[in-house]
Amino acid sequence: MKPRAWCLLLFGLAAGCSTPQEKPEPAAFPPRLRAYIEEVTAELALVPPERQEVLREIAAVMRRELEAGRDARLTFICTHNSRRSHLSQIWLQTAAAWYGLDRVRAYSGGTEVTACNCRTVTALRRAGFALSATTGPGDNPVYRVSYASNRPPVLAYSKHYRAAGNPRHGFIALMTCSVADRSCPTVEGALARFAIHYADPRLCDDLPTETAAYDARCREIAREMFFLLAEVRRLQAAPGPETAAAAEAAPTGKQEATRADPTNRPPPGRFTAGQ
Repeated sequence: MKPRAWCLLLFGLAAGCSTPQEKPEPAAFPPRLRAYIEEVTAELALVPPERQEVLREIAAVMRRELEAGRDARLTFICTHNSRRSHLSQIWLQTAAAWYGLDRVRAYSGGTEVTACNCRTVTALRRAGFALSATTGPGDNPVYRVSYASNRPPVLAYSKHYRAAGNPRHGFIALMTCSVADRSCPTVEGALARFAIHYADPRLCDDLPTETAAYDARCREIAREMFFLLAEVRRLQAAPGPETAAAAEAAPTGKQEATRADPTNRPPPGRFTAGQ
């Protein structure tokens, strides 16, 4: 048999023996969390138009990373990594499992190290997450946050945004508070940077409005993270000239795209102390 024929035969045998890569099984959400998510996904139209705009820009960058065969990695950065950044990380990872976006990775960190606040923990439990504390260094315990029985838990604890375990390059930096946004005008290693400030529920600590404030912030962040990943799925399902242009225009390398509220105030619809 001629060498070319042998090559074709071997290629055919190899192709016949190969099997397509199996997709992970659907995430098994606990009933109470599933019910919460179903309510959230019915509320995506409540995301304010100005927030939808920046979330769509983030989605374009994520789509570009996924289309290039890379994981879309997002690091949520606030000052203490105790409230808003944890809520964002956990809800984004949960939304990724909901939409079957298994190459989306969520991280969080602060410009200072404190602890994941106990009020954040109780707000997540009220939403339907299962949390258990593990041994942690001193006053900074590590919480295992379970959102699906067949997915690894998110480990929630306060850390610097460049700590071990967080990506050092090729990630999207999302600034969840105005203080961290001002103190980190550039984020080393980030391929893109966006400001998505949330009002701080800490302002209601130990007040009669505390539970309502944390529940409102938890719901708002959940809604926006599900909106973001629903947009990624939409871009993947319906690629066209306009989506390609949006992805092409997104920043690369050391460039940064920052979308900040110029008034440095929460956009309409956010819960603040006294509302």
